[in-house]
Amino acid sequence: MTDRLIGDRYQLATILGQGGMGQVWTAYDRRLDRRVAVKLLRPDKVAGPGSVAEELRRRFVRECRVTAQVDHPGLVTVHDAGSDGDELYLVMQYVEGADLADHLAEHDPYPWPWAVSVIAQLCSVLSAVHAVPIVHRDLKPRNVMVRPDGTVLVLDLGVASVMDTDTTRLTSTGSPIGSPAYMAPEQAMGGAVGPHTDLYALGVVLYELLSGNVPFAGSTALGVLHRHLYEPPLPVRQLRPEVPQQLEAVLLKLLAKDPQDRPASAQAVYAALAPLLPHHGSGAPTGPLDPTRPFLRPQAPWPDRATVIPPRPATPPPPPRPDVPAAVEEAKKLLDQGMLTQAVDILGGILPAAAEQHGAHSPVVRSLRKQYAATLMDDGQYRRALPELRRLAEEFPAGDPQSLRFRYDAAQCLEQLGEPAAALAEYRALLPLFENHYANPDPGLPLEVRRRIAHLLLSLGDRPAAHDTLARLLFDAERLHGPNHPFTEEVRRTLLWLGQVR
Repeated sequence: MTDRLIGDRYQLATILGQGGMGQVWTAYDRRLDRRVAVKLLRPDKVAGPGSVAEELRRRFVRECRVTAQVDHPGLVTVHDAGSDGDELYLVMQYVEGADLADHLAEHDPYPWPWAVSVIAQLCSVLSAVHAVPIVHRDLKPRNVMVRPDGTVLVLDLGVASVMDTDTTRLTSTGSPIGSPAYMAPEQAMGGAVGPHTDLYALGVVLYELLSGNVPFAGSTALGVLHRHLYEPPLPVRQLRPEVPQQLEAVLLKLLAKDPQDRPASAQAVYAALAPLLPHHGSGAPTGPLDPTRPFLRPQAPWPDRATVIPPRPATPPPPPRPDVPAAVEEAKKLLDQGMLTQAVDILGGILPAAAEQHGAHSPVVRSLRKQYAATLMDDGQYRRALPELRRLAEEFPAGDPQSLRFRYDAAQCLEQLGEPAAALAEYRALLPLFENHYANPDPGLPLEVRRRIAHLLLSLGDRPAAHDTLARLLFDAERLHGPNHPFTEEVRRTLLWLGQVR
């Protein structure tokens, strides 16, 4: 036990592991008398001092809030998050068992039914996570735990997304943030990430379980990423002929270079693996930490909740007429305190009453809807924000600056929802309008739109077009911001990195 107390509550005990971004400790929760795990992160180690590090702190708390709302038994429970001095901390449940990397090392060669059972459980987790939508961004064996009952838990959800923001895709040395051995080509190139990015990492994990090694290794990160981009993986059945052909076919599809060639979703991967899973009565688990154990009663992914229509509730009695001004004031207080989820519920709840009292198209209601959409975005609820932003954009003339800003926010939602082609089309349609000074008095916004276009081109595999877009963007950024501006430097690093791996 150490003397250090985190957040005036968690007493650090023993270190479990450490890496480039921080450390993981066992700790003691003095308030609730329980053992927990505490992850300490140093944002300055990734982003450097100043405003970028402060932005990471803000995003860290926001991402932890969003990920804590994902309800799935395959995700480690998040208890708390915050900052302590120069460090960010994340408090999680303490999990007994072994991480997947150690589990693989102790059972080499790994039985292929075990590999299928692990990946199927991970599909169940990713299905729930992607429905939010959240992208893990750093799925690897060290971020997966196998518990004594054979169930699999995913760790670090949301942490990698904080460290891989739009403004910090590369470290100060020009290297991408993440684990190169498990990094999808579009992520390595700094492109927009989505569910397909996690599916590629899932394929790398499956390949490692079946073969004992990752598909692409090398002495340098640059060499590994180059192989991800240009080399096909060695078919795993050449190493282990007993692996079913159906399993190898799923694996090769997961490792497709082009995101569009990968499976459509984690649910689709689960469906392809389902015939290979052990069934009830097919045999007892062989011992502790056996990942086939949960499939004595298979645990399929949840349906895509974005498309499920909830059952119609019984008709309740009419609620009392809400006090709109009081509710607005309460929402403002919650926003000032960072309580975004409660503020969203209040703003969404009073909109019908405000429309009834003031008129659906009144300035009061429009202002409320703007705040509601902005808060949904801040809370990471992009799926709910998108239709509201589109409706707001349609209420103004096509070239009106307000309409353009709503369309821009909607394009960001599409990007976050893992729809790169739709986001790219919208950014391209907006760019000439933003370049019109009358419609957009901010000269830096067209450059930001062009940067997002370049990253989306990378995510869609069009590296030559992305390179040309970034080269022209660098020239214009140097003219507008100067050569040492953070935006200019970030574009230059991305362009340099792209040139290295072309």
